[in-house]
Amino acid sequence: MIDKIKSIFIIPELRSRIIFTLSVLIVVRIGAHIPIPGVDGEVLALAFDNLKSGLFGLFNTFVGGAFSQASLFSLGIMPYISSSIIIQLMGSVIPYFQRLQKEGEAGRKKITQITRYGTVLLASMQSYGVVAVFLPSLTSNGQQVVINPGMMFTFTGIISMVTGTLFLMWLGERITERGIGNGISLIIMVGIVSAFPNVILSEITMVQSGARGWLSEFILMGIMFLIICFVVLLTQGTRKIPVQYAKRVVGRKIYGGQNTHIPMRVNTAGVMPIIFAQSIMFIPSTVSTFLGDSDFAASLMRWFSFDHPFYWIVFGLMIIFFTYFYTAIAFDPVQVSSTMKQQGGFIPGVRPGKKTAEYIDNILTRVTLPGSIALAFVAIFPYLLMEFMGINYDLASFFGGTSLLIIVGVALDTLQQIESHLMMRHYDGFLTKGKIRGRRRM
Repeated sequence: MIDKIKSIFIIPELRSRIIFTLSVLIVVRIGAHIPIPGVDGEVLALAFDNLKSGLFGLFNTFVGGAFSQASLFSLGIMPYISSSIIIQLMGSVIPYFQRLQKEGEAGRKKITQITRYGTVLLASMQSYGVVAVFLPSLTSNGQQVVINPGMMFTFTGIISMVTGTLFLMWLGERITERGIGNGISLIIMVGIVSAFPNVILSEITMVQSGARGWLSEFILMGIMFLIICFVVLLTQGTRKIPVQYAKRVVGRKIYGGQNTHIPMRVNTAGVMPIIFAQSIMFIPSTVSTFLGDSDFAASLMRWFSFDHPFYWIVFGLMIIFFTYFYTAIAFDPVQVSSTMKQQGGFIPGVRPGKKTAEYIDNILTRVTLPGSIALAFVAIFPYLLMEFMGINYDLASFFGGTSLLIIVGVALDTLQQIESHLMMRHYDGFLTKGKIRGRRRM
């Protein structure tokens, strides 16, 4: 392993990409600690302690704690993610976006431009809600978070947060272009991982104070190791459908005739079902805030609170539903069958065309079922730990849910990209066995 790590820094191109990526991520973390003008940081920290386990706590996890500090990067990269999701969903129902998706590079550039405009719009709306509604309403011990609320604070706050989001978007694109890995995903992952040192220090303090015994701590670490292994299997699991291509004779050359496969991922949808379901599950609690102190509002809050079993059941069922929904959008068996038929490919024992599409759809449905159930289990697992083992929200969030899926998924994707660079330069990668086959200095 040490030799493989050394081989990364032997290749100049890979070394420069990694250094550039780390430098950009350091800038991201610095920006997460620069507050917008007009906010009392100490009062905000005290006021935010009561919001950690709700919607704002989840959002704060994704932006690396920037939201709890009202920093320039308070919105994180989430407006860009939301805009991308909206454009992707519109591409399945609106003919204009469907045409853009089929126009190749020109169409992708147009979609990227529209996504950026959508990011500005969403960031403006969200920043207005934060600086004009949310922050002025926060108080702690009779002190307001906003020092001088008014039009000037609202204007500067919106400009600061929107600019911060656009700057993050630009940094993410630069990482993808000049660095290693997917820039947007790495920014989200680093934000999530940034809270891990505080979690470790909190656990050490609890063990030293006697609040948690050593045996319980070792059990927790064992559970965390097992759940990470489970998430890796869920992320990497595939069902391979064999495909053969007929031989074609063009002049004196023979094309085709090779055997390949279609990889059907167990978790095709990734973390998107959890994000969709989480957004829907916060609607009842949001609606209850507008109903006042009525009995119906109290019941709604109780049934849809994190510590109620009804919340877990509905949340799990919605994740299963959205897994099928997003998989149907992301993977089209009819299009795959049509492409195979045009290229002379076929599945052994299955007739090309409609029968192939039905066969692929049937396998996709059966593969998605265990994947969706496993995804629901991973999402619910932190709440089970909070309920039955008394673990706080900060630690439980690292045992499952969106945070762990993002960390594992992005880490594996980045590792595979490093692997491809090593293999191209005739080095063994992290996922291959054996010693370095040769060194070629550039």
